Amino acid sequence: MERIKYIDKDEFVEKGKKIYNRLKSKLERDYRGKVVAIEIESGEYIIGDDELDAAIKAKNKFPDKIFDFIRIGYKAVHKLRKVKN
Repeated sequence: MERIKYIDKDEFVEKGKKIYNRLKSKLERDYRGKVVAIEIESGEYIIGDDELDAAIKAKNKFPDKIFDFIRIGYKAVHKLRKVKN
């Protein structure tokens, strides 16, 4: 198994955002609301219905890589909601 090299979290997020911004118009047109897992070294990406789906698909394709997750068309991957009893 390949060892994951250290990368600064801010640098990691910035690389993910740059890749997303290059793909933004296509992704938002075709996959709004889905989650994209971006492999920042290659720029390749995987689309999933949610973060878990994207993570499983991404790990299967790139088992030794780390990913930046972005909900397509939104500012955050997760939503905080009040649970009603």
